[in-house]
Amino acid sequence: MCLIVFAWQVVPGAPLVACANRDEFYDRPTRAAAPWPEHPAIYAGRDLKGGGSWMGITTEASGGKFAALTNIRGPHERRLDAPSRGALVADFLAGSMSAPDYLASLAGTADAYNGFNLVLGDSSALYWFSNRGAGDARNGQPLAPGIYGISNGLLDAPWPKVVRTKAEFASLLCQGAPEDAYFEMLADTTRAPDLRLPDTGIEIALERMLSAVCIESPGYGTRASTVVKLYADAPSQLHEKVRQ
Repeated sequence: MCLIVFAWQVVPGAPLVACANRDEFYDRPTRAAAPWPEHPAIYAGRDLKGGGSWMGITTEASGGKFAALTNIRGPHERRLDAPSRGALVADFLAGSMSAPDYLASLAGTADAYNGFNLVLGDSSALYWFSNRGAGDARNGQPLAPGIYGISNGLLDAPWPKVVRTKAEFASLLCQGAPEDAYFEMLADTTRAPDLRLPDTGIEIALERMLSAVCIESPGYGTRASTVVKLYADAPSQLHEKVRQ
C-alpha cells in the first residue's frame, strides 16, 4: 500500500473511513480482496509471493479489526533478505492479540524488516507504528481523532499527493459524498511539479512518476484502490477496485 488517507473518529457512526491505493510491480502475483480460505474471518487482498497483505479487515465476530501497511522508501537501506512486510498485516488480522499487545510484540523484531508504516486497531482505538520513526511511533502511537495521510514516508509527511488527497478526502467527507467519489479521488494521475517533489534518494524521473496519487508506468503502478469503513453498530465494509 503506497497511499492511505483516513478519518479516525470524525464521521458520526463510522469511527474509521479509509481510502488507499496499492502500488506494486504488475508481475507480482496477487489475489483480489476476498475471504481467506484458511482464515474466513479475514477479508483482504493477498500478496501471493510473500503470503501477506497490504490492507484488510476481520468480521465483527473476530473483533472487527483493521490493518494497513505502507512501505517506507529507502533505496539505500533496502535489504533483499528482509522478511515480507505483508506478514505484519496478516499476522495481526489472523491472531487474537489486541493492537497494543501486537505492537509490543514487534519491539524486538521490527528492525529486521525494511522500512514500513503500520496502522491497525478496531472501532474503539487506532494506532500507528513505524520502524523508521522515533518516540511513540516505535511503541505504537495511539491516534487522536482527525484526518491523516501516509505514503512512503512517515505519518503525515507533507508529500504533494498526501497533502492534496487529505484535502480532497476531507471535502468529500464534509459533503457526505458517495463511494464512487472516493474512487475517483484515488484515480488522479496528476504528477506534482518538480519544486514540490520530496527527495527520497531516487532519480528525478522516478520521483516524478511516483508523485501521482494513481501511478501509471509500463511495469509498475497502482494495482488496486480500496475504501474501508468501520461502523460503530454495523459490520465493517471493504470495497476494492482492481486496476492491474
